[in-house]
Amino acid sequence: MSEKFDEEVIYSDETSDKNLYSESTVELADWENAPKITDLKADYTEALPAHQLQMTKVKTWVDNLNIEGKAAITKRTGRSAVAPKLIRKQAEWRYAALSEPFLSTDDVFNVEPITFEDKQAAVQNQLVLNNQFNTKIKKNRFIDEFIRAAVDEGTVILRVGWEYEDTVVEVEQPIIERVPVQDPMQAAQMAAQGMEPVEEIQTGTEMVEETQIIKNQPTLEVCDLNNVLVDPTCKGDIEKAQFLIYSFETDLSELKKDGRYTNLEKINISGNSVLSEPDHAQTLEEATFSFKDKPRQKFVAYEYWGYWDINKTGIVEPIVATYVGDTIIRMEVNPFPDQQIPFVMAQMLPKRNSSYGEPDGALLEDNQKIVGAVTRGMIDIMGRSANGQLGIRKDALDVTNRRKYERGLDYEFNAQVDPRQAFHMGAYPEIPRSAEAMLALQNQEAESLTGVKAFSSGLSGQALGNTATGIRGTLDATSKRELGILRRLATCISEAGRKILAMNAEFLSEEETVRITNEEFVQVRRDDLAGNFDLRLTISTAETDNEKAQELAFMLQTMGNSMDPSMGQMLLEEIAMLRKMPALAKRIKEYQPQPDPIQQERGQLELELLKAQISNEQAKAAENQVDMQLKLAKTRNLESKSDTEDLSFLERESGADMDKEFERKDFDRRSQLDLKAAENMLKGDGAMAPSI
Repeated sequence: MSEKFDEEVIYSDETSDKNLYSESTVELADWENAPKITDLKADYTEALPAHQLQMTKVKTWVDNLNIEGKAAITKRTGRSAVAPKLIRKQAEWRYAALSEPFLSTDDVFNVEPITFEDKQAAVQNQLVLNNQFNTKIKKNRFIDEFIRAAVDEGTVILRVGWEYEDTVVEVEQPIIERVPVQDPMQAAQMAAQGMEPVEEIQTGTEMVEETQIIKNQPTLEVCDLNNVLVDPTCKGDIEKAQFLIYSFETDLSELKKDGRYTNLEKINISGNSVLSEPDHAQTLEEATFSFKDKPRQKFVAYEYWGYWDINKTGIVEPIVATYVGDTIIRMEVNPFPDQQIPFVMAQMLPKRNSSYGEPDGALLEDNQKIVGAVTRGMIDIMGRSANGQLGIRKDALDVTNRRKYERGLDYEFNAQVDPRQAFHMGAYPEIPRSAEAMLALQNQEAESLTGVKAFSSGLSGQALGNTATGIRGTLDATSKRELGILRRLATCISEAGRKILAMNAEFLSEEETVRITNEEFVQVRRDDLAGNFDLRLTISTAETDNEKAQELAFMLQTMGNSMDPSMGQMLLEEIAMLRKMPALAKRIKEYQPQPDPIQQERGQLELELLKAQISNEQAKAAENQVDMQLKLAKTRNLESKSDTEDLSFLERESGADMDKEFERKDFDRRSQLDLKAAENMLKGDGAMAPSI
């Protein structure tokens, strides 16, 4: 795995202690107080006792889970060696219950903007993050390992990283040459516009090397607790840890391919093999197989993430260093954007002021031992009762007939011996009822300690009580306890998601294509991902989801036809999401009801009828208005005639009508003279005589 960073590569020829440092950073050559290999190992040595103490507990829990190691039953002749896996049964029911909330939906992460300016960036980040979690990180496998580690060991640690890989390929590119424009008119036009009269034409093709990105994505790794040593002074908060040391297996080929490591020729491979590192855990397959060739031969490397006063200022700064044995092969400033240790952890059952939690197995150890002892005793009694035990008097059979008896053949016995006394069948006591009561008591104790009931008696009415209140109370208590565990695990994944958000804004390609559906794709630019966000995971148990779905269904049924159709559609979408049917929820959200053609035609006719009625009413109103205006005009006309008659009477009485008549006749005479003058002028008789 490779992590992408932007530091400049430099090579140093200096001797002394600086030869132990990575040559991949500029800062390294100028650090005034760079840590030495002894400083890095000192932190490891000081924290190792506390780490080993916790790992001893974890091994005990895992042994009890699988009935192996110290928990294995010693086999004795004639005695049962059955070991009931009470803890394992509890764990198996835990796995599915805790995994399903993370796997039941494609959109696990909800990215919420802190400010209004971050709203669009939040949408983009949510698309990218959910796509990465679903397609790049192998979600199903990751969640399975994550949940099983938490349930089995009580603590889970995640390593967040970035993987970058590219390759050089040959691609065919056209050869473009600039030649003068052949068309004179076009050349003249280009020259007039101030352009050079040349054009580009393809003269052929050539093969060129091009860098092609193969991987550029975040990584999430569920770590082996044995291989992660955490600062014991952080009191359960890994963000306050001053250092964390992670051991991993690698080889020379991987380190050279990675490109961040140097001094590889100084590594003592045989002296640092996997078998020579007792503090590093490995699988059974790894322990029984090893490569013989040097490039692939495995050895253990230690990755130190922490803080160090590299400049003697009294202020520590984030660094990362990798060493194999006594050789430091990498040392640089923490390359990640948040400058924090790239590890997150969660506890199933937390312990105060401790980095580690406890699994259910820590609570059920005694119960499993008691169940195992009682079960083995019951099996021994049943076995002896079923097989039986026969006693024969020594004088009842001679040697020959004893052989016949053992072979199942007819035989003769001593006539002087009563066969009822010669043959005695041993009787064994029945299994006491107290044994069954003890098993039931231990199972009930286990159920009350963990809240897991389904594996034994099921979630039936009799198992949870005789009243509805008792059943509901038990289910609620179980659900709340399970939800508490889920929230702690979800917080861990959420913290890892925040680190990935910061990495995306820094390390992603300029443009990323995100698939929404099989037919919908979105282009996301890296520059659009920057901002301040809150990250939230929507998780719930099956019980709480079913309860919400039933309540919404009741609301939908109660409101019935009086509800707005869009409101009903919204409720159906939410019910489908709670029932873990995201595809159906999406179809409900996008559904657009198609009207019935007959109903649609009927509605159209009703609309036309309504329009006609409105037009008729408008026409009637217009007609009434015209009638009103006509009546008003008649009234005004009558008033005008009356005024005219009154005025004429007054003029006659005052002599004014005679003056008006004289003016009218004078105007007519002048008009006739002007008309004749105009006619004479047109005939050429001279100028028009003026009006008198």
